[in-house]
Amino acid sequence: MAFVVVALALDLGVFHRESRQVRFKEALAWTSVWVICALLFALWVAPRLITGWTSEKTTTFLTGYVVELSLSMDNVFVIALIFRYFSVPPAWQHRVLFWGILGALVMRGIMILAGAALIQRFHWTLYIMGAFLLYTGFKMLRAGGNEDSIEPEHNPAVRLVRRFFPLSPQFDGEHFLTVQNGRRMLTPLALVLIMVETTDVVFALDSIPAIFGVTNDPFIVFTSNVFAILGLRSLYFVLASLMGYFRLLKYGLAIVLMFIGFKMLAEHWLKQWLGDYLTNVSLGFVVGTIITSMLASVLLGVREQPSAGKSPP
Repeated sequence: MAFVVVALALDLGVFHRESRQVRFKEALAWTSVWVICALLFALWVAPRLITGWTSEKTTTFLTGYVVELSLSMDNVFVIALIFRYFSVPPAWQHRVLFWGILGALVMRGIMILAGAALIQRFHWTLYIMGAFLLYTGFKMLRAGGNEDSIEPEHNPAVRLVRRFFPLSPQFDGEHFLTVQNGRRMLTPLALVLIMVETTDVVFALDSIPAIFGVTNDPFIVFTSNVFAILGLRSLYFVLASLMGYFRLLKYGLAIVLMFIGFKMLAEHWLKQWLGDYLTNVSLGFVVGTIITSMLASVLLGVREQPSAGKSPP
């Protein structure tokens, strides 16, 4: 938690003190930094500082981290649609993501503690989570690559805020609050932040059960979520401009969710069959599926470019 506080303080107070557009190369560099931090934690910090940390826990953490990072990619695309819908200037997007991710850390921490307590007391809730992931993955697979529609007027949180708080019709720089005619009002940027927060809650309903399908250890569940969320801002600026290249990623995420759901339902038999190799098999399947779907998306995009450039006869 001390590392998280210091990292966020440096991010907003030093590296992004002034609002500006985050370029692709800078975002790619920061994404690499966050991935390296996660790898250092799993391979060097945890084995030396945490009693009882084993190589199996390292593999479990990496599996959970990859799962959470992969599922957050879908979240990134929806956030990009929100920014596009509200016409948020690129210079202000980092500030919204910063506070959005800070709220996501708190909310996911609460959800993880509640989920861990439920599983510890009622182990059968794992089977409910597994069935839910199977249903969600199948539903996502049927939906295909269709873009999620952004309808703020149907968002319960946005409707509640509009009912009780006055809303300014225009932005006031990067501020969430403004004063007009002596009256304090919310800016449209505040609505964007609310939509980003509620979107993360919706995606957490998939990702939290998914990580519990990897491990029941609350510490590994929380830390893998933390490292994935910390890298979400830079990952957004990397992927937002490449949305069109990853049309098949949603299929890969759907298969991952269905795999984890099946693993939660059949873990007893899978452990008897695969034994200690189950964790390694899970990591290999998740990474392989995500990489395959991304490569297939890129190859499909490259193949379609020449045909798109041909003039009709």
